[in-house]
Amino acid sequence: MGALLSGWAMLWLLLLSACGPTANQLSPAATVTINPAFQASTSPLPTVPPYRCGAWASNNAPSPTAVITIYARLTKNLQGVAGATATAVVHFSSGDVPLTQQPTSDQGGYVRFTLSLAGRQPRNVPATVDVTFTNIPGGPASLRCSPAFFTPQ
Repeated sequence: MGALLSGWAMLWLLLLSACGPTANQLSPAATVTINPAFQASTSPLPTVPPYRCGAWASNNAPSPTAVITIYARLTKNLQGVAGATATAVVHFSSGDVPLTQQPTSDQGGYVRFTLSLAGRQPRNVPATVDVTFTNIPGGPASLRCSPAFFTPQ
């Protein structure tokens, strides 16, 4: 009886393996050739704009009731630009607040704004400040700086 069961089991395995997928011969992988002239042609470097500006906060982690200073600098070919007017808008989580101060850039291209947080931004929630320069001597009509940021702690 055991031999008969072994025979049936063997026959069953052969039948199952006969139903399986057939083996396909794999074709060789394609060969990739890189033209050496490809390395000779480089991408053009982007041109650096002559006028640039950036803004930053005197304290990136103030208390929610702190008074901080927002600084910005306007440059032309890395030299400070004097005589431009700056405006700033603070983006609190509850809404945007334009600052009433409109300082004029000094010989180094610097301006500063005093900002009283007065609890208007929750703890651990980042806020940004956009600074824009206008009336730029010999420059564009306006230039928006990279924003300043702070996160009350």
